[in-house]
Amino acid sequence: MYKLRNLFLVGLVLTSFTVSAQDEKKVEEEEKGYQFTAIKEVPCTSVKDQYRSGTCWSFSGLGFLEAEMLRMGKPAVDLSEMFIVYHAYSDKAIKYVRLHGNLNFGAGGAFHDVTNAIKKYGIVPEEIYNGLNYGEEKHVHGELDRTLLDQVKVVVDNSNKKPTTVWHEAFDGILDTYLGKLPEKFKFEGKDYTPQSYAQEVVGLNMDDYVEVTSYTTHPFYTKFILEVPDNWSWDEVYNVPVNEMEEIIDNAINTGYTIAWAADVSEKGFSTSKKGVAVIPELNKADMSDAEIAKWEKMNEKDKNEELYKLTKPSTERIISQEMRQIDYDNYQTTDDHGMLIVGTAKDQIGNMYYKVKNSWGDYNDFGGYFYASKPYVQFKTMSIMVHKDAIPKNIRKKLNL
Repeated sequence: MYKLRNLFLVGLVLTSFTVSAQDEKKVEEEEKGYQFTAIKEVPCTSVKDQYRSGTCWSFSGLGFLEAEMLRMGKPAVDLSEMFIVYHAYSDKAIKYVRLHGNLNFGAGGAFHDVTNAIKKYGIVPEEIYNGLNYGEEKHVHGELDRTLLDQVKVVVDNSNKKPTTVWHEAFDGILDTYLGKLPEKFKFEGKDYTPQSYAQEVVGLNMDDYVEVTSYTTHPFYTKFILEVPDNWSWDEVYNVPVNEMEEIIDNAINTGYTIAWAADVSEKGFSTSKKGVAVIPELNKADMSDAEIAKWEKMNEKDKNEELYKLTKPSTERIISQEMRQIDYDNYQTTDDHGMLIVGTAKDQIGNMYYKVKNSWGDYNDFGGYFYASKPYVQFKTMSIMVHKDAIPKNIRKKLNL
């Protein structure tokens, strides 16, 4: 009797010790968080901060071109995001009025807005035009965005039933007041330039070399179409390929020394805006859960399940992404054109999952100095479009696109 009791007590102690050891291991793994090992990194310029402005497309688009300059052996430069923003807003206003107000008008934009503006107007260094002419140290555009929207609405809705001949001059006057007058000529590093000559002599990139690619079944693959998102106000076209070939383009670009401008949905619960610096599409892996944890999971409501699933404490298995999943979320407004960023490399976590290293434009906001890591499933699922140099596209795909 005593032997049985003693054995039972020993069993309880061992069980308690085992459970305690497992709990400690679990806590240790969660405290360790995500650990990344670089596989391939492409040189790029420093992380910038768009702060409280909706101009990620300009920051990421110019970051992409700055990286292109490095790839071509040119010196590192810091190009003016607000020079591009000024021109995009000014051109957007003309189209808004031309369409009697039937156009999305706001701070958002696309990568082609950057290449279109440079091709048409040139570019200047950040040092020459920082766009901070309104008493702020960083970009704070709430007042500016609302003022510009109100201005174009007044032009369209005015009781005279037609725009005056000076409405656009008045609109640009608002931009002059907030962002500053655009330089027609400037001296930089001892040399005289215009925005056009600086673009040609210093930047030296052919804007026609850059193309945008997406992957949706609403249009035939290997054709071009106008991507139907609100911020594509200029109605530029993108190439359409299957999702596996879009991934192939991204991988080939990184492996051959090119960066990729990346437009994606960042409203997913798997996208961390905190210090964790990850973007993932986790899948519940019951094989890694105890019977008690599974039972607890089954009893949770959907809200609690989501909170448990998206704690993002350590790497886990992720969902397998299909072309159909991409299309469903795009059609149902679950994938939206939220944010522009720059893919600059590849990495893997401590259990071997693959990621893309991404340069953001939110300053030094996380544990990775303003960069973060987006898993392959996240990029497959939530990419709206990418911009790449056409030579970064594999030859077999380029042939299908007639590039």
